Amino acid sequence: MNKNRLEAFSDGVLAIIITIMVLELHVPDEPTWLGLRSVLPTVLSYLLSFVYVGIYWNNHHHMIHLASRVNGAILWANLHLLFWLSLVPFTTRWMDESGFVQIPVLTYGINLLCAAIAYFILERALIRQQGRDGPLAQAIGWDWKGKTSPLIYIAGLGLTAIQPLLGVAAYTIVALIWLIPDRRVEHFVTRAHQD
Repeated sequence: MNKNRLEAFSDGVLAIIITIMVLELHVPDEPTWLGLRSVLPTVLSYLLSFVYVGIYWNNHHHMIHLASRVNGAILWANLHLLFWLSLVPFTTRWMDESGFVQIPVLTYGINLLCAAIAYFILERALIRQQGRDGPLAQAIGWDWKGKTSPLIYIAGLGLTAIQPLLGVAAYTIVALIWLIPDRRVEHFVTRAHQD
Protein backbone atom coordinates (compact mmCIF):
# COMPACT_ATOMS: atom_id res chain seq x y z
CA MET A 1 0.00 0.00 0.00
CA ASN A 2 1.27 3.46 -0.88
CA LYS A 3 2.40 5.62 2.04
CA ASN A 4 1.44 8.95 0.45
CA ARG A 5 -2.23 8.76 1.46
CA LEU A 6 -1.28 8.02 5.07
CA GLU A 7 1.11 10.96 5.16
CA ALA A 8 -1.36 13.35 3.49
CA PHE A 9 -4.18 12.32 5.84
CA SER A 10 -1.92 12.67 8.90
CA ASP A 11 -0.72 16.10 7.77
CA GLY A 12 -4.33 17.21 7.35
CA VAL A 13 -5.35 15.98 10.80
CA LEU A 14 -2.35 17.66 12.45
CA ALA A 15 -3.12 20.92 10.63
CA ILE A 16 -6.69 20.77 11.95
CA ILE A 17 -5.43 20.10 15.49
CA ILE A 18 -3.23 23.20 15.35
CA THR A 19 -6.11 25.23 13.90
CA ILE A 20 -8.43 24.15 16.70
CA MET A 21 -5.82 25.12 19.28
CA VAL A 22 -5.24 28.57 17.81
CA LEU A 23 -8.99 29.21 17.66
CA GLU A 24 -9.02 28.76 21.44
CA LEU A 25 -6.82 31.85 21.81
CA HIS A 26 -8.87 34.91 22.63
CA VAL A 27 -7.73 38.50 22.48
CA PRO A 28 -7.28 40.28 25.80
CA ASP A 29 -10.19 42.25 27.19
CA GLU A 30 -8.02 45.38 27.34
CA PRO A 31 -5.63 46.70 24.66
CA THR A 32 -2.82 47.05 27.20
CA TRP A 33 0.23 45.12 28.39
CA LEU A 34 -1.75 44.25 31.51
CA GLY A 35 -4.50 42.86 29.30
CA LEU A 36 -1.94 40.77 27.42
CA ARG A 37 -0.56 39.52 30.71
CA SER A 38 -4.01 38.25 31.63
CA VAL A 39 -3.99 35.82 28.66
CA LEU A 40 -0.33 34.83 29.07
CA PRO A 41 -1.09 31.42 30.67
CA THR A 42 -3.34 30.59 27.71
CA VAL A 43 -0.64 31.63 25.24
CA LEU A 44 2.02 29.61 27.09
CA SER A 45 -0.13 26.46 27.25
CA TYR A 46 -0.90 26.92 23.53
CA LEU A 47 2.83 27.31 22.83
CA LEU A 48 3.69 24.11 24.70
CA SER A 49 0.99 22.14 22.89
CA PHE A 50 1.92 23.68 19.53
CA VAL A 51 5.52 22.60 20.07
CA TYR A 52 4.35 19.07 20.89
CA VAL A 53 2.19 18.80 17.77
CA GLY A 54 5.05 20.25 15.72
CA ILE A 55 7.48 17.70 17.14
CA TYR A 56 5.11 14.86 16.29
CA TRP A 57 4.54 16.24 12.80
CA ASN A 58 8.28 16.56 12.18
CA ASN A 59 9.17 13.11 13.52
CA HIS A 60 6.17 11.50 11.81
CA HIS A 61 7.30 13.03 8.52
CA HIS A 62 10.82 11.64 8.89
CA MET A 63 9.56 8.24 9.99
CA ILE A 64 7.10 7.86 7.11
CA HIS A 65 9.71 9.15 4.67
CA LEU A 66 11.89 6.17 5.60
CA ALA A 67 9.06 3.72 4.93
CA SER A 68 8.69 2.26 1.46
CA ARG A 69 5.06 1.20 1.93
CA VAL A 70 2.49 0.68 4.67
CA ASN A 71 0.08 -2.09 5.65
CA GLY A 72 -3.15 -2.33 7.63
CA ALA A 73 -1.38 -2.59 11.00
CA ILE A 74 0.52 0.61 10.24
CA LEU A 75 -2.68 2.40 9.20
CA TRP A 76 -4.37 1.48 12.50
CA ALA A 77 -1.27 2.38 14.52
CA ASN A 78 -1.23 5.76 12.76
CA LEU A 79 -4.91 6.34 13.57
CA HIS A 80 -4.17 5.42 17.19
CA LEU A 81 -1.51 8.14 17.31
CA LEU A 82 -3.79 10.69 15.64
CA PHE A 83 -6.53 9.90 18.16
CA TRP A 84 -4.33 10.88 21.11
CA LEU A 85 -2.99 13.93 19.31
CA SER A 86 -6.54 15.03 18.47
CA LEU A 87 -7.23 15.24 22.22
CA VAL A 88 -4.41 17.75 22.78
CA PRO A 89 -6.61 20.83 22.11
CA PHE A 90 -9.16 19.57 24.65
CA THR A 91 -6.65 18.72 27.37
CA THR A 92 -4.74 21.96 26.73
CA ARG A 93 -7.87 24.06 27.07
CA TRP A 94 -9.03 22.23 30.19
CA MET A 95 -5.63 22.61 31.82
CA ASP A 96 -5.53 26.32 30.99
CA GLU A 97 -9.13 27.19 31.87
CA SER A 98 -8.93 25.35 35.18
CA GLY A 99 -5.95 27.43 36.24
CA PHE A 100 -3.50 24.51 36.05
CA VAL A 101 -5.07 22.48 38.84
CA GLN A 102 -4.28 18.84 39.51
CA ILE A 103 -6.80 16.73 37.54
CA PRO A 104 -6.63 18.71 34.27
CA VAL A 105 -2.81 18.78 34.41
CA LEU A 106 -2.82 15.02 35.10
CA THR A 107 -5.14 14.53 32.14
CA TYR A 108 -2.81 16.58 29.93
CA GLY A 109 0.15 14.46 31.06
CA ILE A 110 -1.76 11.22 30.46
CA ASN A 111 -2.65 12.52 26.99
CA LEU A 112 1.03 13.18 26.26
CA LEU A 113 2.07 9.78 27.64
CA CYS A 114 -0.55 7.97 25.55
CA ALA A 115 0.57 9.87 22.42
CA ALA A 116 4.17 8.79 23.11
CA ILE A 117 3.08 5.16 23.52
CA ALA A 118 1.04 5.38 20.30
CA TYR A 119 4.04 6.83 18.46
CA PHE A 120 6.18 3.95 19.74
CA ILE A 121 3.58 1.43 18.51
CA LEU A 122 3.56 3.07 15.06
CA GLU A 123 7.36 3.07 14.99
CA ARG A 124 7.46 -0.65 15.87
CA ALA A 125 4.82 -1.46 13.22
CA LEU A 126 6.91 0.29 10.58
CA ILE A 127 10.07 -1.48 11.73
CA ARG A 128 8.28 -4.87 11.66
CA GLN A 129 7.18 -4.16 8.09
CA GLN A 130 10.70 -3.11 7.02
CA GLY A 131 12.67 -5.60 9.06
CA ARG A 132 15.33 -5.00 11.70
CA ASP A 133 17.86 -4.03 9.03
CA GLY A 134 15.55 -1.44 7.47
CA PRO A 135 16.40 2.25 7.31
CA LEU A 136 14.04 3.23 10.14
CA ALA A 137 15.52 0.74 12.62
CA GLN A 138 19.01 1.86 11.67
CA ALA A 139 18.12 5.54 11.94
CA ILE A 140 16.50 5.20 15.35
CA GLY A 141 19.23 3.10 16.91
CA TRP A 142 19.07 3.09 20.71
CA ASP A 143 16.55 6.00 20.73
CA TRP A 144 17.36 7.48 24.14
CA LYS A 145 14.76 10.21 23.67
CA GLY A 146 12.00 7.69 22.99
CA LYS A 147 12.97 5.63 26.02
CA THR A 148 13.46 8.58 28.38
CA SER A 149 10.33 10.57 27.50
CA PRO A 150 7.75 8.15 28.98
CA LEU A 151 9.77 8.03 32.20
CA ILE A 152 9.72 11.83 32.44
CA TYR A 153 5.98 11.85 31.70
CA ILE A 154 5.40 9.36 34.52
CA ALA A 155 7.57 11.46 36.83
CA GLY A 156 5.55 14.49 35.73
CA LEU A 157 2.33 12.69 36.66
CA GLY A 158 3.75 12.00 40.12
CA LEU A 159 4.96 15.59 40.48
CA THR A 160 1.50 16.85 39.47
CA ALA A 161 0.09 15.12 42.53
CA ILE A 162 2.45 17.26 44.64
CA GLN A 163 2.24 20.52 42.66
CA PRO A 164 0.62 20.71 39.19
CA LEU A 165 3.11 23.27 37.88
CA LEU A 166 5.93 20.79 38.58
CA GLY A 167 4.13 18.38 36.26
CA VAL A 168 3.89 21.07 33.58
CA ALA A 169 7.63 21.68 34.05
CA ALA A 170 8.33 17.97 33.46
CA TYR A 171 6.21 17.98 30.27
CA THR A 172 8.09 21.08 29.14
CA ILE A 173 11.42 19.31 29.68
CA VAL A 174 10.32 16.51 27.34
CA ALA A 175 9.38 19.07 24.67
CA LEU A 176 12.76 20.77 25.05
CA ILE A 177 14.56 17.44 24.69
CA TRP A 178 12.74 16.77 21.41
CA LEU A 179 13.35 20.27 20.06
CA ILE A 180 17.01 19.36 19.68
CA PRO A 181 17.15 17.77 16.19
CA ASP A 182 18.26 14.17 15.90
CA ARG A 183 20.94 14.29 13.20
CA ARG A 184 20.99 10.49 12.82
CA VAL A 185 17.44 10.39 11.53
CA GLU A 186 17.98 13.44 9.32
CA HIS A 187 21.07 11.74 7.88
CA PHE A 188 19.06 8.64 6.94
CA VAL A 189 16.23 10.73 5.47
CA THR A 190 18.72 12.70 3.36
CA ARG A 191 20.41 9.49 2.22
CA ALA A 192 17.06 7.86 1.39
CA HIS A 193 16.06 10.96 -0.60
CA GLN A 194 19.29 10.78 -2.63
CA ASP A 195 18.79 7.09 -3.50
